[in-house]
Amino acid sequence: MALSDADVQKQIHHMMAFIEQEANEKAEEIDARAEEEFTIEKGRLVQQNRLKIIEYYERKEKQVELQKKIGASNQLNKSRLEVLKAQEAHIRNVLHEARQKLHVITQNETKYQKLLEDLICQGLCQLLEPELIIRCRRADHSLYRNCVIPLAAQKYEDQTGRTCKLIVDTANWLPAEICGGIELLTKGNRIKVSNTLEARLEMLAQQMLPEIREMLFGANPNRKFDN
Repeated sequence: MALSDADVQKQIHHMMAFIEQEANEKAEEIDARAEEEFTIEKGRLVQQNRLKIIEYYERKEKQVELQKKIGASNQLNKSRLEVLKAQEAHIRNVLHEARQKLHVITQNETKYQKLLEDLICQGLCQLLEPELIIRCRRADHSLYRNCVIPLAAQKYEDQTGRTCKLIVDTANWLPAEICGGIELLTKGNRIKVSNTLEARLEMLAQQMLPEIREMLFGANPNRKFDN
């Protein structure tokens, strides 16, 4: 049967309503999908930037921690250097005091004479020369001339079977301000053995420096070698 205009209009309105509903549902579906994708992308970007921020501040924190460690290490090294400087200064003061007391040795003439004999004999054994020059203080000249040289030469001969002619250098005395002792020289001053009291103290101080440090400051647990 032929449809009336009213029926046709009715079906057209029905079809338009259906199409509009389909379009609305499709639009809602697209909006929902877009919202979902937006939410996912937003979450991804937020998480990504959150991780970047965390990484940035972790790096900053490590840098701050490193700077603190470097600062603490520098301060510790500075403190150690100051302690070492203070210790070295104290050792120098101790050695200076020891040098100031060397003159006490010469006050006992008998002991000082025996010491001079030993110093000369040691120098003779080091050089093993048939003739040597002795330098001494002018104040000790009579002591050498009267007994020290003959006794030292005899002791050297007894120990080595050698003889040595000893000549006192009266043109070049040792400085009056030193505490005592002697210097032995070969002809032409090519070789010299310094056995002044100051030189012996300096040599002894160098040899005993680790022991001196330990006596003054105690054992150092970080020191591997005693030098």
